[in-house]
Amino acid sequence: MKNFILLILFSVFIFSCNNQKKEGYTSFKKQMEANKHPGKKLMEINCYVCHSPTASHDDRIAPPMVAIKKHYIDNKTTKEEFITSMQAWIKNPNKEDAKMFGAVKRFGVMPKTPYPEETIEQIADYMFDFDIEQPEWFEAHFNEMNVKGNGKGMGKGKGNGMHKQQVQTNFKDLPYGERGLKYALATKAVLGKNLMGTIQTKGTLEALAFCNEKAYPLTDSMALVHNAAIKRVSDKPRNPKNKANTEELAHINTFKQVVLNNKEASPIIKELENNVTVYYPITTNTMCLQCHGKPNETIETSTLTKIENLYPMDKAIGYNINEVRGIWSITFDK
Repeated sequence: MKNFILLILFSVFIFSCNNQKKEGYTSFKKQMEANKHPGKKLMEINCYVCHSPTASHDDRIAPPMVAIKKHYIDNKTTKEEFITSMQAWIKNPNKEDAKMFGAVKRFGVMPKTPYPEETIEQIADYMFDFDIEQPEWFEAHFNEMNVKGNGKGMGKGKGNGMHKQQVQTNFKDLPYGERGLKYALATKAVLGKNLMGTIQTKGTLEALAFCNEKAYPLTDSMALVHNAAIKRVSDKPRNPKNKANTEELAHINTFKQVVLNNKEASPIIKELENNVTVYYPITTNTMCLQCHGKPNETIETSTLTKIENLYPMDKAIGYNINEVRGIWSITFDK
């Protein structure tokens, strides 16, 4: 009898070990599939400036992407329905069609940026099929809000949607183009968070003062962090220091054509013997037009007056949404 019991316990132990190995392999395989999915990188490039998974609850300018997934997907939502909902929202973000009322009340409606449909489809496809990065505070916050609202308007999402992925920090292991892009996006996130936060809390005039006083120091601090030369240059600079040279003008024109054709831009890489320079476009959205749009249309008179006072040689106006306003130029050692 004793031997029989030992045999059963041994069998259970072997079965459990095999099950754990299988689950571990499946989880690893799923993570590898997620990392290779084009929507993951597109989401990091296009969404994380505002919807960062690393920002704290109080120090953010938009909800994290995992919150969007939880609000838009429940157990009955199909992938096609989710993609269609994302396409519709990005094409026309507005208060009336919003599903995240708390986010709109806190942050306002997101600025309109007409991304290519293929880009949105790939991002939505990735969000639907895979767990995505979440802030450390999110799960507790989500559960608390779900209890308060008795689950109303809080979708469960496909899968648990609550897995916290490791944030990629060792940029030096990345290919040159992706590495340069990470440096640009990290800098853009810092500038964007501060700029949009100022607009939301203090208004456009204060945001202009922020750009005038803080944009260069913040960019320089990020350059120091990444041990790279980080510049923003334009064919129509606001500050003469940001004027593009001949080579940079050619890259700006290349990116303009890409955006005009409604395509997703890829970094331009220039390799020299000891270093690499990576270029990536800076494009406009509706929020940009408050300071870079057309006078008396999207730029208010008071804003235009302050621009003229702060930047007497300004050329950075007259834009519409989704136009190339300049490029990032990121140089680092090989």
